[in-house]
Amino acid sequence: MPNDSPAPADTPRTPPAAVAQVPAPFPERAAFPDPGPGPTLRDPGPLAPAAPGPGSGPDAPAGAAAPRGYRAVFAVAEFRAVFAAHLLSLLGVVVSELALTVLVYDLTGSPLLSALTFALGLLPYIVGGTLFAGVADRYPARRVLVVCDLLCAACVAVMLVPATPVAGLLALRCLVAAIAPVFTGTRMAALTDILGEGDLYVLGRSLLRIVSQSAMLIGFGAGGVLLTVLSPRGAITVTVVTFLCSAALLRLGTRDRPARATTADGGGTLLRESLSGARLVLGDRRVRALMLLFWLPAMFVVAPEALAAPYADAIGASPAALGLLLCAMAVGHIGAELFVGSALSPRNRSRIVLPVAALGLLPLLVYAARPGLPLALAALALAGAGAAYVIGLDQWFVDAVPQELRGRAMTLLTAGLMTVQGLGMALAGLAAEFFPVHQVVAGSGIIGTVCTLLLVAEVRRTGPGRMSDTEGRDGADRHVTSR
Repeated sequence: MPNDSPAPADTPRTPPAAVAQVPAPFPERAAFPDPGPGPTLRDPGPLAPAAPGPGSGPDAPAGAAAPRGYRAVFAVAEFRAVFAAHLLSLLGVVVSELALTVLVYDLTGSPLLSALTFALGLLPYIVGGTLFAGVADRYPARRVLVVCDLLCAACVAVMLVPATPVAGLLALRCLVAAIAPVFTGTRMAALTDILGEGDLYVLGRSLLRIVSQSAMLIGFGAGGVLLTVLSPRGAITVTVVTFLCSAALLRLGTRDRPARATTADGGGTLLRESLSGARLVLGDRRVRALMLLFWLPAMFVVAPEALAAPYADAIGASPAALGLLLCAMAVGHIGAELFVGSALSPRNRSRIVLPVAALGLLPLLVYAARPGLPLALAALALAGAGAAYVIGLDQWFVDAVPQELRGRAMTLLTAGLMTVQGLGMALAGLAAEFFPVHQVVAGSGIIGTVCTLLLVAEVRRTGPGRMSDTEGRDGADRHVTSR
């Protein structure tokens, strides 16, 4: 299935998808403990088991010689199946995006409809993520993942029928995009069952994000090569195969676990469950602040990607340089995420979340000087590296959300992330109609930095020990009434 999150045409796709320096020095650990859950929707109580650390997932090897870091994640057999399924389906989706765009252009000759094909990969996320989020908790995760893959394979198979009109192709593209957040949110929640809620989960999510970023670099190149030897519909056939292979890997390589929702939770309609889950998640101050910290930087960091073509034209860069501008942010993100995930301890990953989130958009200010290609590439790589704060934020988020709401929360997180990136691209394009491109990108860095600083302050206020007892009781009450 597409998009683990990071940035559109999940970039990143990461915020990839995924920010500015706090004016005062970052407090010491004694003043601001490593954030886990603040007063949130649940209180696990004194008898709750500790979250597993590295090498302690359900299938992780035991003993002193157990692997650590990313190797420990790959030692879990179920994660290997999830990882392979993600890699296959994501590459297939990237190839199909390119092939479908070419197919629509061949059939219509319309640049608008061709571009709309890409946009329709983002816009339905908010619909699917809001209205169908209840699926992630109401039904067993393996069943949801396999059915989503099969539905997407069926949609893409219909695209291959020559009689399918252009309107049908676009509608099918919307349907696949509406299914995507349900699949991604369910998989994110299922990783806590497979890897536990501690460091293995964080590193597993990191690996899936790295795959998403890498697929953007590899997939479009592979799609271009395929289109030299196959017709667009022939290239789209590859996606059908990858979806079916993903479904088989998930069906045969993962365990069948019960649904998260209790009998009481499952008694209402799917729409009611989805909307009530969104209200509970967004109604909790701590969870809402963490979710916004995923979304807000991602909304502003996509501006240079959205405006890469006009900026390359403005500085007289070649088409090859345009490709570099589109790749630089992903390269920076991959490198930083690998470093943070492998070189830093969980405690240090937690400590850097707020400072790095606060700094991440500042490199975009370089655009104010209308830099040439080398300096622009360096700024984009640094902005991509800023998304590494998300590794620690993953742990805060999974700690803050109760298990029975986890699927809905993560589906909403995915849907919101893709939606704000699409909105950020649209706003950047609109602004570029009235202002020079380099000023729009620099302005995105300034406005995004100010907004992120305000949000960082809110995240700190909702940290452990920072909220009042009344706020904590209110959160607990909301949780009780939802059961």
